[in-house]
Amino acid sequence: MIKTVLFDLGNVIIPVDFRRCHEALALVCPHSPESVPKILGKSGLPRRFEQGEVSAEDFVAETCRLLDMKINYEQFWDVWTRIFLPDTLIPESLLEGLRRSHRLLLLSNTNPIHFEVARERYPLMRHFDGFVLSYEVGAMKPAPQIYREAIARSGCRPEECFFIDDLAENVEAALQQGMDAVQFQSFGQLEEEMHGRGLAW
Repeated sequence: MIKTVLFDLGNVIIPVDFRRCHEALALVCPHSPESVPKILGKSGLPRRFEQGEVSAEDFVAETCRLLDMKINYEQFWDVWTRIFLPDTLIPESLLEGLRRSHRLLLLSNTNPIHFEVARERYPLMRHFDGFVLSYEVGAMKPAPQIYREAIARSGCRPEECFFIDDLAENVEAALQQGMDAVQFQSFGQLEEEMHGRGLAW
């Protein structure tokens, strides 16, 4: 029986589009939207930020240096959080209903800037009992450590955890840790998966 339901954040609960951020960065730096992710990716900086190896202040300063960009901390927050689209992919009623009989956890690769803004902008985040975040755990999906931490915080056995993620490799990694897991495609598809597991809300 499922006792804990775990959700990924980006493109499961909240739709994200990194191109929006890259286009916004290109307006305030001399690099094209296509070049921005290549420069940042080559540096490894975003990954280190999401693994908690770099503070928000240092991340902003280093990103500005890499992109030859001169904007202040507040302006950076505005640009960096453009990834979020306004409407959630699942209704708040789903989380509200599930929480009546199940523990709800968020299991996400994210960074402190994106996570803080997500909590501010999307009221449905208040329904979670806890957050298992890559930058706090020091490991990112699909690394085994972050799933083991999630299972520990669930308070139940791995097979009593049901995890939803938009990436197949993250779902496979959860299955390898003994969790039940499914790849998110749509709210309708998720409803069917939940009904099949006896999950009601």
